[in-house]
Amino acid sequence: MGERIYNLAFDFGASSGRMVLCKLEDGKLTLEELHRFPNHEVRVGGHIYWDLFGLYHELKQGLKKAAAKKVPIQSLAIDTWGVDYGLFDKDGNLIGNPVNYRDSRTDGMLEEIGKIIPLEELYNRTGIEFMYFNSIFQLYAEKKMRPVILDNAKRILFMPELFGYFLTGIMYSEYTFASTSQLLDARKRQWDYDLIEKLGLNKEMFGDIVMPGTVIGDLLPEVEEETGLKGVKVIAVGSHDTASAVAGAPLESDDAAFLSCGTWSLLGMVLDEPILNEASYKYNYTNEGSIDGKIQFLKNINGLWIMQNLRRNWCEFEGEVSFPDIIREARAAKCQDFTINPKDPRFTAPLNMMKEIIGYCRETGQGTPEGLGEMAMAIYNGLTEEYRKSIQYMEEITGKTVTCINMVGGGIQDQLLCELTAKKTGKRVMAGPVEGSVLGNSIVQLVAMGEVKDVQAGRDIIRNSFDVKIYEP
Repeated sequence: MGERIYNLAFDFGASSGRMVLCKLEDGKLTLEELHRFPNHEVRVGGHIYWDLFGLYHELKQGLKKAAAKKVPIQSLAIDTWGVDYGLFDKDGNLIGNPVNYRDSRTDGMLEEIGKIIPLEELYNRTGIEFMYFNSIFQLYAEKKMRPVILDNAKRILFMPELFGYFLTGIMYSEYTFASTSQLLDARKRQWDYDLIEKLGLNKEMFGDIVMPGTVIGDLLPEVEEETGLKGVKVIAVGSHDTASAVAGAPLESDDAAFLSCGTWSLLGMVLDEPILNEASYKYNYTNEGSIDGKIQFLKNINGLWIMQNLRRNWCEFEGEVSFPDIIREARAAKCQDFTINPKDPRFTAPLNMMKEIIGYCRETGQGTPEGLGEMAMAIYNGLTEEYRKSIQYMEEITGKTVTCINMVGGGIQDQLLCELTAKKTGKRVMAGPVEGSVLGNSIVQLVAMGEVKDVQAGRDIIRNSFDVKIYEP
């Protein structure tokens, strides 16, 4: 039996978080979930925030559970959802709680920034699709919402780096996450300081960028004492959870697409260089940072957040229901044709998702969905239609023909979603593994610690360790 290598992967999603103990032995990875916890948004004073210190408390609870396993853990790393951040003063203190990206403070910010720099020029510099919650719009909104905090901010840390700072006392900025801000030069893979200054932001807030696979440092003595976990290195991986998910997707060729399917659906391809042209601007595709300095050319699509909220509201108003129940109801629905547009702003952060689905279908002349199954089918049809269009436009822009779609993430446990994705796109779907972000996080740690040659070798290990399920169109 070969040597056992252990590391910890923290994966914070927009609705839940978990810590997983990853073990490499005899060329195979195995996973053991040690800690899982909800990630609730908090509404205060008309705004939406993250429960930051609650999340950090859960992170430390995970470290305590890991220490109790009494195995030699080499390293840990954190990935989270994109764009959100915390601001710090000159003494390294957090000033103001991080605001949730779904907050309405960014309303109108795109138009205001468009008066400062033409949007086509902004896209040509950063390569990032225009989404109302990108960090660029959040930071500009700080001027109105929290000007005193912004004036006193000396450093910005995005969410994974913020947790990393709490653990190590070291501030850093990781490439894949920085790219989601729409403040990074897509070609140079560095901050666009000219753009930052044009927006009236303090360029000193933005620290040097490190690439995935950088060893950041050791846990603070106080963290070791509190958790009992000692001698563990903290690694900067693909800190944006999409980058980790793509690293964990066992793509079979350069022409394979990935679909990271969770709260959001991220559908795209891995490229060596960004695509910054008229077509990518027209179709609003994004060039996010990927592992090894590559580019994730992708489309962000409002994902299973809509289904999660449908379930939550149904449980509140109609009675308890599980996701398998929803799938059964959808398959049995009398009308299978209702469709929503998941990009419609009404589905971003509604108080009642059922009401919005029914309202949308009525207002678009489709009639009224009756029951849970027909509302669920409206979501399934809306999501998979977006997948179809995204594949079509991506093939047009890149000049490539997508050979298959590798779906990873929790959404692949929904067989109906996988079936409809293959049917609607006309592409073969490889579903698996479920824990894409965790696996990508882990293999980058293994590369950083010299245990695995490179990310491709890591993908080979994943392919040999986990089964995938094939869905034919």
